[in-house]
Amino acid sequence: MTTVSTRPPATNDPDHELIEGIRNGGQELFSDLVSRYQRALYNFGMKMCGEPGDAEDLVQETFLNVFKYLPGFRQETKFKNWLYRIAASVCIKKRRRSKFAPKRELSLEEFLPADEAAVQTQVPQWAAMPLDQVLNEELGRQLKTAILDLPEKYRVVLVLRDIEGFSTEETAQILNLTPSNVKVRLHRARLFLRDRLRGYFSDE
Repeated sequence: MTTVSTRPPATNDPDHELIEGIRNGGQELFSDLVSRYQRALYNFGMKMCGEPGDAEDLVQETFLNVFKYLPGFRQETKFKNWLYRIAASVCIKKRRRSKFAPKRELSLEEFLPADEAAVQTQVPQWAAMPLDQVLNEELGRQLKTAILDLPEKYRVVLVLRDIEGFSTEETAQILNLTPSNVKVRLHRARLFLRDRLRGYFSDE
């Protein structure tokens, strides 16, 4: 988070002026930054952790880390991307420390077909839709459960891409992955959800 780089600052960052104001001594502006992102981070925490208390802790720890490391943030990426990188890291560490963490994490390979490449074109149309647009209440509950059942490394990719709306490249940057790895994990996560929600949709 504080690594020195020679890359130029990111352009078109809507948070640029606010970040510069804080870095130039306007510490009172930090509350504006919190107000701007606390609801989004809470929702991210709920999708990742499933518990209000854990989501609240994620928001608090994320902003504590932002406050600590902001002086070293060189704006080589958009602030929002950097913020979610911190939040994802906090969430993963918190999950591993939790007494509710599963002793054995689910392996998607147990659910995926042997020839995964053969079904890549069979992913149903709904899987490419933003998941927060699903309106059916019962489906929403089933979807939430299915997302929480995903292994962490797949869940965070799906949440960032399909719910938070980050691009493949942005997700790769946030998670320090290659774009191809993001695509593979997203594809597998969607296949898992398709299987779990098969009763609600019919494949085309």
